Amino acid sequence: MARRILLIDDDELLRAAIGELLESNGYTVASAGSGDAGLAMFRTVRPDLVITDLSMPGPDGIDIVRALSGEVPRPRIVVISGGAERLDSLSGLRRAQTLGADRILEKPFRAKALLDVIHAVLENPELETGSAGAG
Repeated sequence: MARRILLIDDDELLRAAIGELLESNGYTVASAGSGDAGLAMFRTVRPDLVITDLSMPGPDGIDIVRALSGEVPRPRIVVISGGAERLDSLSGLRRAQTLGADRILEKPFRAKALLDVIHAVLENPELETGSAGAG
């Protein structure tokens, strides 16, 4: 059975591109354009992995990590964010990791880097939550 991924990002073009990449690599993808929609969708999709943008209006990536950390079973979480040159973005990614994100990934990233992170998170059950680097 294909692994289910919930993609939460307010950037419609990026969401579509990542969704196509994941589906072409055998994943089942549900996507949401806001944190509120993503959290609501989580309840019905019950994904194996949540990929969320850090900066969004409404609930942001930090809020998503906090909300999903108490779920049982807890999904794996990857937080992505653009503007690696901006200290606030990098600081936010590190904070998300401290709060329980399994991996963080700075935008822009290559398709292979994202797929490698997803594979590492989903295929390594011994991976401790929050212990992985930027990949």
